[in-house]
Amino acid sequence: MKTYSFYLVATPIGNLDDLSARAVETLRFVDLVLAEDTRMARRLLSRHGVGTPTSAYHDHNKERVTPGIVARLAAGERMALVSDAGTPTVSDPGFYLVRALIEAGIDFTAIPGASAALDALVLSGLPPDRFTFRGYLPRKSGRLEQTIAEARDDPGTTIFFESPHRLLATLEVMDRVLGDRPVAVARELTKLHEEVARGTAAELLARFRLSGVRGEITLVVAGAGRRRRGTA
Repeated sequence: MKTYSFYLVATPIGNLDDLSARAVETLRFVDLVLAEDTRMARRLLSRHGVGTPTSAYHDHNKERVTPGIVARLAAGERMALVSDAGTPTVSDPGFYLVRALIEAGIDFTAIPGASAALDALVLSGLPPDRFTFRGYLPRKSGRLEQTIAEARDDPGTTIFFESPHRLLATLEVMDRVLGDRPVAVARELTKLHEEVARGTAAELLARFRLSGVRGEITLVVAGAGRRRRGTA
C-alpha cells in the first residue's frame, strides 16, 4: 500500500468503536497526531491501543504552527490530523493546513469515516440525491434568517450544524421562513441516546420545548417545492 507524508483521519462522531481498522493502523504508523483537543484525541487513541504522541492544532495556533509542520513533513516525518469528531476540514481548522500542504507539494490522503452531516442526511428520510452542507448556522438573528431563506430557495436538501442551546430560536426562524417544509433534527448521533425527530419546524419546536435539548445537533431541511405530505 502506498504511504503518504500526511493523513486526514476521520474519527467517530460519538461511538468510539466506529474508528476504522485502517484509521487505527494509520494513527500507529505516523510520528505525530495533530488534534484540535489533544485530551479527546488521547482518549480515542488510548481506547484503541495507539501510543503515538499528539500535538494541538486549532484556530488559535494554526497560523503560527503550520510552517513548522510543513517543514517537518518535508524533512521526512509523517503526521495525521484528526478532528474532535468526524471528518477533518469539515467545520474545523484542517482546511487551512490542507491548503498549506498543497502549496508546499506535500503528499497527503484521507482515511474516510464518520460524518455527522451524512449520517443525519440518510436518517432524515429526506431526498439524499442532491444536497448542500452549510456548516454551522450564524449566531446573529439577521444573518440566521438570511441563511435559512437561502435554504428555502434551494431545490436540494440542506444540512446545518447547530448547538443545543440555540435550537429553539433556530426552529422559530425556520417556522417563520419555511412554513410546513419538512425538517429533521438529529442529535446524539451514534450514541446511546441517538434521536432523529422529523416534522415541520413548528412541530419540532413544540416537541423540544417540552422535552428540552441536549447533545450536538444536525438539522436537515427539505428542498424547495417539498411539503410535509409524502416527503418526510
